[in-house]
Amino acid sequence: MQNLIYRLSKENPLWSAERIRDTLLLLSYDPPCDDTIGKYMYTPLMNWVIQQRRESMPFGLQPKYLFRDNDSIYGNGVRAFLESCGITEVRTAYRSPWQNPFVERFIGTLRRELLDHVIVFSQSHLERPLREFIEEYYHVARPHQGLAGDTPISQTKQPQISGPSKLISIPVLGGLHHRYVRVAAWTTEEASTVVSTLPADSPACCVEEILRIRSVPLT
Repeated sequence: MQNLIYRLSKENPLWSAERIRDTLLLLSYDPPCDDTIGKYMYTPLMNWVIQQRRESMPFGLQPKYLFRDNDSIYGNGVRAFLESCGITEVRTAYRSPWQNPFVERFIGTLRRELLDHVIVFSQSHLERPLREFIEEYYHVARPHQGLAGDTPISQTKQPQISGPSKLISIPVLGGLHHRYVRVAAWTTEEASTVVSTLPADSPACCVEEILRIRSVPLT
């Protein structure tokens, strides 16, 4: 039975312990419980998980508990590593994503707002858009309902603009998302003053871009 479980999990890396158990039942086998099946599943990424846990706990600064779901990526090796570090493993119930709501919500957002719209070729390629999405958009520009519309990294409140204003868009991830900054629009006199201070040999395209950004009033 152990070899059979190992074979099924290796040939079907997306299958959970529950799926393997149900498949064995369909084949008229008498499988063990899901926990036992998980012990014998092929877990090619288990060592990667252990290394990630090790790197996240430098200088002995490990947490007291690790809260996780029932992903098959967690094998006996991960459990043994946590025990050696004095970390208590806390698992959610099967098919109960609401028991880990913050992580589940973030993963769902990541899929809907990024991963469903890009083609990933490698792990190193994936890290760049992930970093840009989190650092340039998710933490600093995306409103969060749980924070009353604020961002995780609070932004300095912009001064009130009483006159005409212009909304400047800053593309993120090649334009998949945008950050916005509202600035006061220049009057015709202010625009003329700025242009007059530019070097005489300034390219016309640069002058046009400066005027486009700041001198078109949008209220």
